[in-house]
Amino acid sequence: MIKNKSLASPYIVWSVIFTAVPLAIVIYFAFTDKNGAFTLQNIMDIGQYTSVFVRSIVLAVIATAICLVLAFPLSFMLSRMRASRQSMILMLIMLPMWMNFLLRTYAWMTLLERNGLINRFLGLFGIGPFNMINTSGAVVLGMVYNYLPYMILPLYTIMTKIDSSVIEAAQDLGAGHFRVVTKVLIPLSMDGITTGITMVFVPSISTFIISRMLGGGSNLLIGDLIELQFLGNSYNYNLGSAMSLMLMVIVLLCMSFTTADGEEMEAMV
Repeated sequence: MIKNKSLASPYIVWSVIFTAVPLAIVIYFAFTDKNGAFTLQNIMDIGQYTSVFVRSIVLAVIATAICLVLAFPLSFMLSRMRASRQSMILMLIMLPMWMNFLLRTYAWMTLLERNGLINRFLGLFGIGPFNMINTSGAVVLGMVYNYLPYMILPLYTIMTKIDSSVIEAAQDLGAGHFRVVTKVLIPLSMDGITTGITMVFVPSISTFIISRMLGGGSNLLIGDLIELQFLGNSYNYNLGSAMSLMLMVIVLLCMSFTTADGEEMEAMV
């Protein structure tokens, strides 16, 4: 027992230094003013940015839902392919992630801008140009493109463990495609679904690079506000800490709801 505890000590030290201490610092600055006196004003000031928080949650939910809808059938088809083909498709899915995050987002700026490649292509048919950049749709597109692999991988991992005989048994008992999906695949894939939702929703709601580059100044998200408080002209690290704390609370609440829904679904099965 003592030996096992000693092996865990590096992890405990790491967690304290890089998790507990930064969190304590954020909480301290969130509830103090510039003079170090206790105050709730920072929390109260967040109310004026309610629209930004709501926009961040809505766009993150939309991006997560789109990722789930796209990733679920793709992951299932991938899990039923031959091993050699699975490796090739997985490599193609992971290939964009080998490129720098900023470069991938810059590429979408080139594609979506008014004189970009997409509008030029549509112009050949006398269509457009369309205003695609600096919109909420462009932000969601950037989120889906960058975070879709985080939904595919956990779903693929869990679906490879689903025995094909279970699906065949459901079909033999008269279940159609819809009931097979809703009564067999989704319940058995719930662990992968909850993991994928968490891995996509958390970076989506806290992103600031995508919203800045593809959304313009009219599509600020929570991450943009926090960055402005620490690095922008409105330098106010106390308010920025309060926003960071509120973001953590929102993420924890959403994750708790996701976990609860997954447990209820598994209980029904």
